[in-house]
Amino acid sequence: MTLRSGAGVTGWAALRWLGGRWFTGRGPDGFSLLPVPIASALHMRQQRGTQVTQERISPRDLTVHEGVVLTTAVRSVFQGMRAASTDLDAAIVAEMAMFNDLVSRDELTRYVLAHGRFHGIARARSCLACLDENSWSPQEVRMRWIWLAAELPRPLCNTPVFTRDGHLVGVPDLLDEEAGLIGEYDGAHHLDVAQRRRDIQREAEFRRLGLEYVTMVAGEDPARVADRLRAARARCAHRAPSARAWSLEPPSWWIQTDSVVARRELYGTRHEHRLGHRRII
Repeated sequence: MTLRSGAGVTGWAALRWLGGRWFTGRGPDGFSLLPVPIASALHMRQQRGTQVTQERISPRDLTVHEGVVLTTAVRSVFQGMRAASTDLDAAIVAEMAMFNDLVSRDELTRYVLAHGRFHGIARARSCLACLDENSWSPQEVRMRWIWLAAELPRPLCNTPVFTRDGHLVGVPDLLDEEAGLIGEYDGAHHLDVAQRRRDIQREAEFRRLGLEYVTMVAGEDPARVADRLRAARARCAHRAPSARAWSLEPPSWWIQTDSVVARRELYGTRHEHRLGHRRII
């Protein structure tokens, strides 16, 4: 399909084309194919496999990538958030774009606040305060929302934990620093025997340092996960930083990758390999 002036591929399809690993074009069931969303300032006939949204679009919101006309990354995220069926789904769109450094929270916030008259803007606006730039998967976002729905303090995302002498113990999905509570989502690859051995050893090392641990897997009832999180936090030691066997203070050799800005600074340097897990595979 040839796109006319004032129109471009947008949403998940544009973000995938721009390098977004988690934008696969699959529906919630993991099998059905999503239509390719098109944003157009002009009337366009909807063709099979596409979903056209007609609304105003500035030339600044269009770009050409590998010969395909797309809306810019921030506009594509904006489109995906507004089209999401829930606030959680909207947050996943934004955070998975941030995973590949396609947009920062500040860039997205400025864009959303500057485009307040678009359909679905309330959904995009309502998610801004809760977004985190360091979520590594959609399921981590879902677990964090369960955590917050359980009325527990907001956890840190993928923050490295070290021993007091500066050795890396691991990077848990979620961490309540005050209580000493770790939350981990185990996907299908954790069923591999070798991976399972590593997971068990890793959990044992965290527990040896006095950290409590909760694991979530696919398909669990959110209410049950919330109950486990609350019960685990009640068991936590809540030790002062000076009394902990672990630390969040990174040693001098550690390279920070916890924000979009920090990661963008690594591209083209000898530390770029630290971002390898974020590429499309």
